[in-house]
Amino acid sequence: MRTYLSFLLISALLIACRPENQKKVEEKKDWGKEHSVDFNQELNAREQLEISAFLRHHNYLKMDTTSSGLRYMIYNKTKGDKVKMGNEVSVNVKIERLDGTICYKTDTISGKESIVIGKSDVESGIQEGIRLMRLGEKAKFILPSYLGHGLLGDRYTIPPQAILYVDVKLLEIK
Repeated sequence: MRTYLSFLLISALLIACRPENQKKVEEKKDWGKEHSVDFNQELNAREQLEISAFLRHHNYLKMDTTSSGLRYMIYNKTKGDKVKMGNEVSVNVKIERLDGTICYKTDTISGKESIVIGKSDVESGIQEGIRLMRLGEKAKFILPSYLGHGLLGDRYTIPPQAILYVDVKLLEIK
């Protein structure tokens, strides 16, 4: 009887371990162009919903949108000179996340920041927004992650896929 039970147990184990009885493991698909496009569209849709909710909650912000997706509002207008590509500008800037967490503020770093428009490592969305400004103006920008630090963040205070809320004062144009 023991031999018979042992035989049944071993047979059952052998049958259960046969490859055709194992669950097929889903093959990993390569991350291709199609998957990247889908991922970016989904990320953009999520960020646009987040930005819309933020603006509904802060209804005093009357922002326009550029073709790139930058939201901006110049709230202290002047008749000063307009910024052009290649200008070196000095600004006071405060960069926050939508939840109010301050990431950077110039008065805590160096008092002001110098940026060469189009030739600087500063976020492309901030550079685009500054090009809409005149000397002495103040503006607020909302940068979707692709106009800020993108998928990786800055690895310090700006997390991956962060939407940035920026307050800028244009101090000087050279």
